[in-house]
Amino acid sequence: MKVAVVGATGMVGEVMLKVLAERNFLITELIPVASERSIGKQVIYKNDPYTIVGMQTAIDMLPDIAIFSAGGGTSLEWAPKFAEVGTTVIDNSSAWRMDPTKKLVVPEINANELTTEDKIIANPNCSTIQMVLALAPLHKQYTMKRVVVSTYQSVSGTGVKAVQQLDNEIAGVKGEMAYPYPINRNALPHCDVFEENGYTKEEMKLAREPQKILNDKTFSVSATAVRIPTAGGHSESVNVEFENDFDLTEVRKLLHETPGIVVQDNPDTNTYPMPIYAHDKDDVFVGRIRRDETQPNTLNMWIVADNLRKGAATNAVQIAEYLVEKQLIKALVS
Repeated sequence: MKVAVVGATGMVGEVMLKVLAERNFLITELIPVASERSIGKQVIYKNDPYTIVGMQTAIDMLPDIAIFSAGGGTSLEWAPKFAEVGTTVIDNSSAWRMDPTKKLVVPEINANELTTEDKIIANPNCSTIQMVLALAPLHKQYTMKRVVVSTYQSVSGTGVKAVQQLDNEIAGVKGEMAYPYPINRNALPHCDVFEENGYTKEEMKLAREPQKILNDKTFSVSATAVRIPTAGGHSESVNVEFENDFDLTEVRKLLHETPGIVVQDNPDTNTYPMPIYAHDKDDVFVGRIRRDETQPNTLNMWIVADNLRKGAATNAVQIAEYLVEKQLIKALVS
């Protein structure tokens, strides 16, 4: 496969290269792509240097797959141009997620919907991916009615500037601010921009994307997204009301048997998911599994994942792996 990584110098792009290398994705030619100011610079992949090129140069090189992590505006402008020459685009921005003509894919759940006709495939929001991976087997078994989720999201979800702000504040150094307030020793109930309904874009992604991924609008999701001073890893407190009652032992078994999920749930030994443990791992960790004693058929759980890996880069690479495995991509250049 000839693979372009668009946004190769960004925080997710760097993890993308790392994940591609770790998983030994079959790459015959790597094409790192970035903004004009980075053209001519180099990135390292499997200990070899690769020179960064611009968008049009990358298109002219006819990559089989282009994995985008360069922001919504860039994706809206350039993904169709890659698709026009036959490249299959896997896009990590929010640009195409709710487009009814595009698939929104978590491979463990709905990769089987993909066909050779899908030339722009959307990667879900990082918080959505980890939540829906845990919800999918439970929805299938018990039928969800309503989900209430509060997130505790790391600064890496905002980008390099936010990580630098946290590091500066910890070190007592004044610097550029990614947020309107300090993040160290603080919590900001403000992820992304506010919409007219009073929710942020991040919260509305959590409300809408699970319905599309699970192809089911019979359940609803209400979200509050909070930024906390952790460098990496998103956590979620999830309350799920089901149509049918459940057995906690069966819930743990269902989650344990779901690919990509690790159950960490033993209060006796203080075993529960934490961002510090999820760091640099591809799994989604689920714990604090318990019945909501205030109303029937309702479950509480705590979900943690590395937002730059399963929440972004790893999910995109898994989509690419599926496309190759199922021969949904034909090589553009023989």
